[in-house]
Amino acid sequence: MTDTTIGAPVEPDHEVNKNDKLVILASSVGTVIEWYDFYLYGSLAAIITVQFFSGVNETTGYIFALMAFAAGFAVRPFGAVVFGRLGDLWGRKNTFLVTMLLMGLSTFVVGLLPPYAAIGIAAPIILVLMRLIQGLALGGEYGGAATYVAEHAPQGKRGFYTSFIQITATAGLVLSLVVILGVRLAVGEEAFAEWGWRVPFLVSILLLGVSLWIRLKLSESPSFKRMKAEGKGSKTPLKDSFGKWPNLKLVLIALLGLTAGQAVIWYTGQFYALFFLERVLKVDATLVYILLTIALLAASPFFIFWGWLSDKVGRKPIILAGCLIAAITYFPLFNALTEAANPRLAAAAASAPITVYADPADCNVQFDPVGKTVFNHSCDLAKSYLAKAGVTYTNLAAPAGTVAEVRIGDQAVIASFRGDAMPAAEFGDAKKAWDAELGAVLTAAGYPAKADSALVNKPMVVAILFILGFYVTMVYGPIAAALVEMFPTNIRYTSMSLPYHIGNGWFGGFLPTTAFAIVAATGNIYSGLWYPIIVAVGTVVLGFLLVKEGKDVDLNA
Repeated sequence: MTDTTIGAPVEPDHEVNKNDKLVILASSVGTVIEWYDFYLYGSLAAIITVQFFSGVNETTGYIFALMAFAAGFAVRPFGAVVFGRLGDLWGRKNTFLVTMLLMGLSTFVVGLLPPYAAIGIAAPIILVLMRLIQGLALGGEYGGAATYVAEHAPQGKRGFYTSFIQITATAGLVLSLVVILGVRLAVGEEAFAEWGWRVPFLVSILLLGVSLWIRLKLSESPSFKRMKAEGKGSKTPLKDSFGKWPNLKLVLIALLGLTAGQAVIWYTGQFYALFFLERVLKVDATLVYILLTIALLAASPFFIFWGWLSDKVGRKPIILAGCLIAAITYFPLFNALTEAANPRLAAAAASAPITVYADPADCNVQFDPVGKTVFNHSCDLAKSYLAKAGVTYTNLAAPAGTVAEVRIGDQAVIASFRGDAMPAAEFGDAKKAWDAELGAVLTAAGYPAKADSALVNKPMVVAILFILGFYVTMVYGPIAAALVEMFPTNIRYTSMSLPYHIGNGWFGGFLPTTAFAIVAATGNIYSGLWYPIIVAVGTVVLGFLLVKEGKDVDLNA
């Protein structure tokens, strides 16, 4: 099959259909590799914190690492605009070849990047720059792959065909977890933390070569060639997509009525679950990767199922139902996850609940962008230790001037101290003594420093992670078909890419950072769940009222 030019005859549909398997395979494999590259960073956030943000305090460093993770998501809408425009002008195939090349090379550079200890502030700056390039590339990749496959799909099978693109995000995450796990086991934890973490980034260059070779075998999509042959292409896709209210309204409906809710369910079910287990519940990272990989592999076939079913019953009811069910069940599911993954922590929280009794004026927001602030107020000392320990606590206001206290159950009361009134040398020694005292009392009250892997109820953890992943398949499986069907061919790449990447890049990508900040501010390890719940419920309401079903739309009309 050969490409056509403007004015040339368009190939008959039966010839296009002979290549359907190649179309799906090439688009899917390439997108898996892009997601693999993108999610390596998220899977290794804890190590990246040490390697590239060691110049600031631990809490700030971790928030910075999450922000750098989110930076890749922040620019995805801009990538959608830039590459979406090229895709509508230049073609779907050529555009997503460029995006894949950018993604692979930027990931390879991260694997070679010296740490903060070697080159100082240049290390995190270059790291963030690579994340920005990755985000731009991914912003152009997904829309191209989804549009390309949908435009090849026969009528009545778009949900099924595009569901193979939808499975690639989870497949990329699983691939990143498997490669990381394999390298960890091969070199050991100490070597992995020192240099082994670079291997998964460097391997991406080989995967890039394979993916490019497969994609070069593709030709342009039949809908795009037909549009060019008939002279109906848009010369100003950005203006036509966002400068005209009828289409801009559809973009906003797609964002608020579909992708915002889909995004927060996706990231809660996969990335926030990963952060919650590793960072909050203190489960061994290797065990987390194994359990999450098993759960995601078990849930992945349902991407295909929901895509297929959406061809029968519609995209809208499946996506909105997934958002609603997830929002209703998140709190009990994450409570159950704590019981199963760290039963000692759950038991201690029930038998010896913790309260921080402090003057509100003595409590600061513990985020220091330059790493120079010393949080030495009595309230700050108490909350920073508890947040680092992953311990839930409640806040109780004390009279002005009161030295903060940590109350553990109805027995132990540990008074903090006024570090702000001490010389720097004395403060360091006092803080070490205070940390040791509070740690000993927490241990005596049953609070573990980390989860005991032998006590983790592994089948239950996998079951809960599977349920969270099942929700992901409901909302994500049909979303590509739903978005493609909302817009005309001449501006389809541009128009569908922007709401997808604002939803997934901003509403979803900032979820770990936002949820972690909410937890740190409130002291409740579950309070971060309010963010995805509120967004998902908003999507259900707006989607029900505004989104029109499009499963029977003719993409060439």
